[in-house]
Amino acid sequence: MAPSIGVVLRQAREVRGLSAVETARAAGISSAYLSKLEGDAVKRPSPQVLHQLGEVLGVPYAELMALVGYRVPGMSDPADIARLGAALFADLTDDERDELLEYLAWYRSRRRSRAGH
Repeated sequence: MAPSIGVVLRQAREVRGLSAVETARAAGISSAYLSKLEGDAVKRPSPQVLHQLGEVLGVPYAELMALVGYRVPGMSDPADIARLGAALFADLTDDERDELLEYLAWYRSRRRSRAGH
């Protein structure tokens, strides 16, 4: 089963070391709306919001569109794109996935801090 839009957005934000306020501001939406998106209170955000968040978070727009059920040109089934990403890590346990996300966030923050020196 594909993760929810809220899970994808929150994980992408955390992996990139962005706060909710930073992310919302960069995407041109309110922090309250981002909170609703991450909490899955909004099931089908507009394509414009998905595009803006995809740009800020580095998540492909087509993946976000398919994840919430919009038809994406060139895809026969809107869930195809989510299945492609999930197939890469299909054998991971939840703990392994969480550890990988935590490690990636740490690694990127370390790279940013080295680049800043």
